[in-house]
Amino acid sequence: MEIKVVVGGSTLNVISAYTPQTGLDDEAKRHFYEALDEVVRGISPTEKLFIGRDFNGHIGSSVGDYGEVHGGFGFGDRNEGGTSLLYFARAFELVIMNSMFLKREEHLAGKEG
Repeated sequence: MEIKVVVGGSTLNVISAYTPQTGLDDEAKRHFYEALDEVVRGISPTEKLFIGRDFNGHIGSSVGDYGEVHGGFGFGDRNEGGTSLLYFARAFELVIMNSMFLKREEHLAGKEG
C-alpha cells in the first residue's frame, strides 16, 4: 500500500510492505522485491520516502559491508531476508532506521519486558 501526503511544499510517500515469510519459496520473495522496486522507482527523487512494516528478515548486529544503511544496532545473526533488505536499502540509498538507535534490552525481539 502506498499513500502520498503533501504538507507545505514537501511530498511524503509512505509505503506499507510485508515481505513473504521465510518459509516461502524464492520466487515469491523475488516477486515481492520486483514489485517494491517498481513502486520505489516511480517516486520522484525530489519526494521523501518512508517504507515501513515487516521485511521478515534479520539484518543482524554486524554492519559488515552495509555501513551506509545499517547503523550497527541490530541484534543476532543476519539471515537471507536481512541480506535482501540491506541490498535493497543500499540500491535506493535508504537507511534502516531501527538499526540506527540503541535499544534497551527489554525492547529487543524475544525479550519479555
